[in-house]
Amino acid sequence: MRRLEGWDAADRADGTAFPRRLRQVPPETGRFLALVAAGSPAGEWIEIGTSGGYSALWLSLACRAVDRRLTTYENDERKLTIARETFRHAGVDDVVTLVAADARRRLGDHDGISFCFLDALKEHYLEYYELVVPRLVPGGILVADNVLSHEDELAPFVRRVLADERVDAMVLPLDRGELVCRRQSNTQAG
Repeated sequence: MRRLEGWDAADRADGTAFPRRLRQVPPETGRFLALVAAGSPAGEWIEIGTSGGYSALWLSLACRAVDRRLTTYENDERKLTIARETFRHAGVDDVVTLVAADARRRLGDHDGISFCFLDALKEHYLEYYELVVPRLVPGGILVADNVLSHEDELAPFVRRVLADERVDAMVLPLDRGELVCRRQSNTQAG
């Protein structure tokens, strides 16, 4: 984590496009994700948008605490290379599976998702959401990043989620904004 935080700090300090710019979540968001994931019901954990692996490292701590595994999706080759090295260096291969694919093509492989972190291309958020929610177990949680920092771009997505009767949802003003939704127990999947 410190190595990725260092890269991010260097990018912010000089204001240039740092060669390894990963746009990772801040540490406070990482802690929040680990806390929420650890409290999720039994089921699969999914991350959509691995980047360099920073949020997955936070989630790996929760995985170990509650005996779960995380499947994380990334399709950018540069980020995949960094994430592979990050996971090898951190020794989390026992709880984190990195999949080199567009999650939209693979989410059908998952049923019984209890936790999902969404931090990918913003123009696909709604599509990811519509693929994940029917696969969430009752009480399952989806967290979407950047809903305040990308407020204009993500406004239709946020409106859709807040109006969706399948979930209870709210926007938390943590860091760049986290939309948190929980699958209601009284709704049918699909």
